[in-house]
Amino acid sequence: MQLPVQSQSTIYAESWEAAAGAEDLAEIARAADRAGFAYLASCDHVAIPRRLADAMSTVWYDPVATLSFLAGITERVLLLSHVAVVGLRHPLVSAKQYATLDHLSGGRLILGVGAGHVQEEFDALGVDFAARGPVLDETIDALRAALGEEEYPEFAGERFSFSGLGQRPRPAQRRIPLWVGGSSPAAVRRAAVRGDGWLPQGDPRTKLPDQIARLKALREEAGIGEPIEIGAITEPLYVGDADWEVGRRTVSGKPEAIAESLRAYAAMGVHQIQVRFRSRSRTELTDQIAAFGADVAPHLN
Repeated sequence: MQLPVQSQSTIYAESWEAAAGAEDLAEIARAADRAGFAYLASCDHVAIPRRLADAMSTVWYDPVATLSFLAGITERVLLLSHVAVVGLRHPLVSAKQYATLDHLSGGRLILGVGAGHVQEEFDALGVDFAARGPVLDETIDALRAALGEEEYPEFAGERFSFSGLGQRPRPAQRRIPLWVGGSSPAAVRRAAVRGDGWLPQGDPRTKLPDQIARLKALREEAGIGEPIEIGAITEPLYVGDADWEVGRRTVSGKPEAIAESLRAYAAMGVHQIQVRFRSRSRTELTDQIAAFGADVAPHLN
Protein backbone atom coordinates (compact mmCIF):
# COMPACT_ATOMS: atom_id res chain seq x y z
CA MET A 1 0.00 0.00 0.00
CA GLN A 2 0.99 3.61 -0.52
CA LEU A 3 1.04 5.24 2.86
CA PRO A 4 -1.47 7.90 3.83
CA VAL A 5 -0.40 11.10 5.59
CA GLN A 6 2.88 11.37 3.61
CA SER A 7 1.04 12.66 0.54
CA GLN A 8 -2.32 14.38 0.75
CA SER A 9 -3.70 15.01 -2.71
CA THR A 10 -7.44 15.71 -2.54
CA ILE A 11 -7.95 12.86 -5.01
CA TYR A 12 -7.40 10.27 -2.28
CA ALA A 13 -6.58 11.77 1.14
CA GLU A 14 -9.06 11.21 3.96
CA SER A 15 -10.08 14.18 6.11
CA TRP A 16 -8.37 12.87 9.27
CA GLU A 17 -4.96 12.90 7.59
CA ALA A 18 -4.68 16.70 7.70
CA ALA A 19 -3.97 16.61 11.44
CA ALA A 20 -1.89 13.41 11.36
CA GLY A 21 1.86 13.13 11.75
CA ALA A 22 4.80 10.87 12.51
CA GLU A 23 3.08 8.83 15.24
CA ASP A 24 0.17 8.02 12.95
CA LEU A 25 2.49 7.11 10.09
CA ALA A 26 4.47 4.83 12.39
CA GLU A 27 1.40 2.99 13.68
CA ILE A 28 0.08 2.45 10.14
CA ALA A 29 3.46 1.13 8.99
CA ARG A 30 3.66 -1.26 11.95
CA ALA A 31 0.12 -2.48 11.25
CA ALA A 32 1.00 -3.24 7.61
CA ASP A 33 4.20 -4.98 8.71
CA ARG A 34 2.26 -7.19 11.15
CA ALA A 35 -0.45 -7.93 8.59
CA GLY A 36 2.03 -9.32 6.05
CA PHE A 37 1.85 -6.56 3.45
CA ALA A 38 4.55 -6.78 0.78
CA TYR A 39 5.61 -3.12 0.76
CA LEU A 40 4.95 0.40 1.97
CA ALA A 41 5.25 3.20 -0.57
CA SER A 42 6.04 6.90 -0.37
CA CYS A 43 5.78 9.43 -3.20
CA ASP A 44 8.01 12.34 -4.26
CA HIS A 45 7.44 16.02 -4.91
CA VAL A 46 9.95 18.71 -4.04
CA ALA A 47 7.53 21.65 -4.10
CA ILE A 48 3.99 22.30 -5.34
CA PRO A 49 3.15 25.51 -7.23
CA ARG A 50 0.21 27.61 -6.09
CA ARG A 51 -1.77 26.78 -9.24
CA LEU A 52 -1.88 23.10 -8.19
CA ALA A 53 -1.93 23.43 -4.41
CA ASP A 54 -5.71 23.30 -3.98
CA ALA A 55 -5.91 19.91 -5.71
CA MET A 56 -2.56 18.38 -4.79
CA SER A 57 -1.95 20.12 -1.43
CA THR A 58 1.62 20.94 -0.44
CA VAL A 59 1.96 17.94 1.91
CA TRP A 60 4.49 15.61 0.29
CA TYR A 61 7.00 14.00 2.64
CA ASP A 62 10.46 13.28 1.28
CA PRO A 63 10.51 9.56 0.33
CA VAL A 64 14.08 8.82 1.43
CA ALA A 65 13.56 10.39 4.85
CA THR A 66 10.13 8.78 5.25
CA LEU A 67 11.18 5.28 4.20
CA SER A 68 14.32 5.49 6.33
CA PHE A 69 12.22 6.42 9.36
CA LEU A 70 9.90 3.49 8.69
CA ALA A 71 12.79 1.09 8.09
CA GLY A 72 13.86 1.61 11.69
CA ILE A 73 10.48 0.73 13.19
CA THR A 74 9.43 -2.18 10.94
CA GLU A 75 10.93 -5.62 10.50
CA ARG A 76 10.14 -7.26 7.18
CA VAL A 77 7.96 -5.06 4.95
CA LEU A 78 9.68 -3.75 1.81
CA LEU A 79 10.13 -0.02 1.17
CA LEU A 80 9.08 1.41 -2.21
CA SER A 81 9.47 4.88 -3.66
CA HIS A 82 6.31 5.27 -5.68
CA VAL A 83 7.57 7.16 -7.45
CA ALA A 84 10.85 9.02 -7.08
CA VAL A 85 11.30 11.73 -9.70
CA VAL A 86 14.96 10.85 -10.00
CA GLY A 87 15.52 13.09 -13.03
CA LEU A 88 15.40 16.09 -10.69
CA ARG A 89 18.65 15.02 -9.04
CA HIS A 90 22.10 13.93 -10.16
CA PRO A 91 22.17 10.10 -10.18
CA LEU A 92 25.15 10.00 -7.79
CA VAL A 93 23.10 11.94 -5.23
CA SER A 94 20.14 9.56 -5.61
CA ALA A 95 22.48 6.56 -5.51
CA LYS A 96 24.03 7.75 -2.24
CA GLN A 97 20.60 8.21 -0.64
CA TYR A 98 19.00 4.98 -1.81
CA ALA A 99 22.10 2.81 -1.33
CA THR A 100 22.26 4.01 2.26
CA LEU A 101 18.55 3.28 2.74
CA ASP A 102 18.97 -0.22 1.34
CA HIS A 103 22.04 -0.81 3.49
CA LEU A 104 20.39 0.38 6.70
CA SER A 105 17.15 -1.52 6.05
CA GLY A 106 18.94 -4.80 5.36
CA GLY A 107 18.03 -4.90 1.67
CA ARG A 108 14.37 -3.89 1.73
CA LEU A 109 14.38 -1.17 -0.94
CA ILE A 110 12.42 -1.18 -4.18
CA LEU A 111 13.31 1.88 -6.24
CA GLY A 112 10.26 3.10 -8.12
CA VAL A 113 10.93 5.93 -10.57
CA GLY A 114 8.86 8.22 -12.78
CA ALA A 115 9.24 11.15 -15.13
CA GLY A 116 7.32 13.74 -13.09
CA HIS A 117 4.60 16.13 -14.26
CA VAL A 118 4.99 19.46 -12.40
CA GLN A 119 6.92 21.86 -14.62
CA GLU A 120 7.63 24.39 -11.88
CA GLU A 121 9.63 21.81 -9.93
CA PHE A 122 11.88 21.23 -12.91
CA ASP A 123 12.24 24.94 -13.61
CA ALA A 124 13.19 25.71 -10.00
CA LEU A 125 15.83 22.98 -9.96
CA GLY A 126 17.27 23.86 -13.37
CA VAL A 127 16.14 20.68 -15.14
CA ASP A 128 14.66 20.73 -18.65
CA PHE A 129 11.00 19.75 -18.25
CA ALA A 130 10.52 19.15 -21.98
CA ALA A 131 13.40 16.65 -21.95
CA ARG A 132 12.32 14.83 -18.79
CA GLY A 133 11.76 11.55 -20.65
CA PRO A 134 15.28 11.26 -22.09
CA VAL A 135 16.67 12.58 -18.79
CA LEU A 136 14.90 9.79 -16.91
CA ASP A 137 16.09 7.16 -19.37
CA GLU A 138 19.70 8.16 -18.86
CA THR A 139 19.24 8.55 -15.10
CA ILE A 140 17.93 4.98 -14.88
CA ASP A 141 20.97 3.71 -16.76
CA ALA A 142 23.29 5.74 -14.53
CA LEU A 143 21.55 4.48 -11.39
CA ARG A 144 21.97 0.89 -12.55
CA ALA A 145 25.72 1.51 -12.57
CA ALA A 146 25.85 3.59 -9.40
CA LEU A 147 23.74 1.13 -7.37
CA GLY A 148 25.62 -1.96 -8.54
CA GLU A 149 28.27 -3.89 -6.69
CA GLU A 150 31.25 -1.72 -7.66
CA GLU A 151 32.60 0.69 -5.06
CA TYR A 152 33.85 2.89 -7.91
CA PRO A 153 31.04 2.77 -10.50
CA GLU A 154 31.56 4.04 -14.03
CA PHE A 155 29.08 5.60 -16.40
CA ALA A 156 29.34 7.80 -19.49
CA GLY A 157 26.24 9.31 -21.06
CA GLU A 158 25.11 12.48 -22.79
CA ARG A 159 24.21 14.28 -19.54
CA PHE A 160 25.99 12.37 -16.78
CA SER A 161 29.45 10.93 -16.55
CA PHE A 162 31.38 9.59 -13.58
CA SER A 163 34.33 7.33 -12.81
CA GLY A 164 36.96 7.00 -10.11
CA LEU A 165 34.49 8.16 -7.44
CA GLY A 166 33.85 5.69 -4.63
CA GLN A 167 30.58 5.41 -2.75
CA ARG A 168 30.08 3.36 0.36
CA PRO A 169 28.10 1.87 1.97
CA ARG A 170 27.02 -0.28 -0.93
CA PRO A 171 23.42 -1.53 -1.12
CA ALA A 172 22.67 -4.69 0.83
CA GLN A 173 21.03 -6.17 -2.28
CA ARG A 174 23.18 -7.31 -5.19
CA ARG A 175 20.63 -5.72 -7.55
CA ILE A 176 18.05 -3.24 -6.29
CA PRO A 177 14.69 -3.82 -8.04
CA LEU A 178 13.89 -0.84 -10.24
CA TRP A 179 10.20 -0.36 -11.06
CA VAL A 180 9.01 2.24 -13.57
CA GLY A 181 5.81 4.16 -12.90
CA GLY A 182 3.38 5.63 -15.40
CA SER A 183 0.81 4.61 -17.98
CA SER A 184 1.68 6.82 -20.95
CA PRO A 185 3.09 5.09 -24.04
CA ALA A 186 6.55 6.41 -23.15
CA ALA A 187 6.30 5.13 -19.57
CA VAL A 188 5.15 1.67 -20.68
CA ARG A 189 8.02 1.48 -23.16
CA ARG A 190 10.47 2.63 -20.48
CA ALA A 191 9.21 -0.04 -18.09
CA ALA A 192 9.43 -2.70 -20.79
CA VAL A 193 13.02 -2.01 -21.82
CA ARG A 194 14.55 -0.63 -18.60
CA GLY A 195 12.49 -1.83 -15.67
CA ASP A 196 12.32 -4.82 -13.36
CA GLY A 197 8.72 -3.88 -12.68
CA TRP A 198 5.89 -1.68 -13.92
CA LEU A 199 3.68 0.53 -11.73
CA PRO A 200 0.69 1.73 -13.76
CA GLN A 201 -0.84 5.04 -12.74
CA GLY A 202 -4.61 5.12 -12.73
CA ASP A 203 -5.34 2.52 -15.40
CA PRO A 204 -8.85 1.10 -14.87
CA ARG A 205 -9.31 -2.65 -15.04
CA THR A 206 -10.70 -2.45 -18.55
CA LYS A 207 -7.47 -0.96 -19.93
CA LEU A 208 -4.95 -3.11 -18.09
CA PRO A 209 -5.02 -6.22 -20.34
CA ASP A 210 -4.11 -4.19 -23.45
CA GLN A 211 -1.41 -2.30 -21.55
CA ILE A 212 0.09 -5.52 -20.22
CA ALA A 213 0.06 -7.08 -23.68
CA ARG A 214 1.88 -4.05 -25.10
CA LEU A 215 4.41 -4.11 -22.26
CA LYS A 216 5.22 -7.77 -22.89
CA ALA A 217 5.44 -7.27 -26.65
CA LEU A 218 7.87 -4.35 -26.25
CA ARG A 219 9.98 -6.36 -23.84
CA GLU A 220 10.12 -9.27 -26.23
CA GLU A 221 11.04 -6.97 -29.13
CA ALA A 222 13.89 -5.62 -27.03
CA GLY A 223 15.15 -9.16 -26.49
CA ILE A 224 14.80 -9.03 -22.71
CA GLY A 225 14.13 -12.47 -21.29
CA GLU A 226 14.01 -11.67 -17.58
CA PRO A 227 10.52 -11.57 -16.03
CA ILE A 228 9.00 -8.22 -15.11
CA GLU A 229 6.89 -7.55 -12.01
CA ILE A 230 3.55 -6.10 -13.14
CA GLY A 231 1.54 -4.09 -10.65
CA ALA A 232 -1.87 -2.46 -10.43
CA ILE A 233 -3.56 0.05 -8.15
CA THR A 234 -6.93 -1.31 -7.05
CA GLU A 235 -10.16 0.49 -6.43
CA PRO A 236 -10.61 1.79 -2.86
CA LEU A 237 -11.42 -1.04 -0.45
CA TYR A 238 -13.45 -1.47 2.73
CA VAL A 239 -13.46 -4.85 4.47
CA GLY A 240 -16.93 -5.52 5.88
CA ASP A 241 -20.28 -3.78 5.51
CA ALA A 242 -19.74 -0.08 6.09
CA ASP A 243 -22.32 1.96 7.98
CA TRP A 244 -21.16 5.11 6.21
CA GLU A 245 -20.83 6.21 2.59
CA VAL A 246 -17.58 4.78 1.28
CA GLY A 247 -18.13 5.77 -2.36
CA ARG A 248 -19.62 3.95 -5.30
CA ARG A 249 -16.26 2.79 -6.69
CA THR A 250 -15.20 1.22 -3.40
CA VAL A 251 -15.05 -2.57 -3.31
CA SER A 252 -16.56 -3.56 0.03
CA GLY A 253 -18.31 -6.43 1.75
CA LYS A 254 -17.31 -9.86 2.96
CA PRO A 255 -13.63 -10.84 2.70
CA GLU A 256 -14.35 -13.67 0.23
CA ALA A 257 -16.21 -11.29 -2.11
CA ILE A 258 -13.40 -8.72 -1.99
CA ALA A 259 -10.83 -11.43 -2.68
CA GLU A 260 -12.84 -12.72 -5.64
CA SER A 261 -12.93 -9.22 -7.12
CA LEU A 262 -9.18 -8.75 -6.62
CA ARG A 263 -8.28 -12.14 -8.11
CA ALA A 264 -9.42 -10.74 -11.45
CA TYR A 265 -6.18 -8.75 -11.50
CA ALA A 266 -4.13 -11.95 -11.33
CA ALA A 267 -6.15 -13.34 -14.24
CA MET A 268 -5.01 -10.32 -16.30
CA GLY A 269 -1.35 -11.04 -15.59
CA VAL A 270 -0.85 -8.73 -12.61
CA HIS A 271 1.66 -9.95 -10.01
CA GLN A 272 1.13 -7.45 -7.19
CA ILE A 273 -1.67 -5.08 -6.25
CA GLN A 274 -1.42 -1.81 -4.38
CA VAL A 275 -4.44 -1.31 -2.13
CA ARG A 276 -5.99 1.70 -0.41
CA PHE A 277 -8.66 1.61 2.28
CA ARG A 278 -11.44 4.06 3.05
CA SER A 279 -11.27 5.22 6.66
CA ARG A 280 -12.43 7.93 9.06
CA SER A 281 -9.53 7.68 11.51
CA ARG A 282 -6.14 6.10 12.02
CA THR A 283 -7.74 3.40 14.16
CA GLU A 284 -10.25 2.51 11.47
CA LEU A 285 -7.45 2.32 8.92
CA THR A 286 -5.26 0.05 11.05
CA ASP A 287 -8.32 -2.13 11.71
CA GLN A 288 -8.89 -2.34 7.95
CA ILE A 289 -5.24 -3.28 7.37
CA ALA A 290 -5.46 -6.03 9.99
CA ALA A 291 -8.74 -7.35 8.58
CA PHE A 292 -7.36 -7.43 5.06
CA GLY A 293 -4.25 -9.30 6.16
CA ALA A 294 -6.16 -11.83 8.23
CA ASP A 295 -9.34 -12.33 6.22
CA VAL A 296 -8.81 -11.24 2.59
CA ALA A 297 -5.18 -11.98 1.77
CA PRO A 298 -5.41 -15.74 2.48
CA HIS A 299 -7.95 -16.01 -0.36
CA LEU A 300 -5.73 -14.28 -2.92
CA ASN A 301 -2.90 -16.72 -3.61
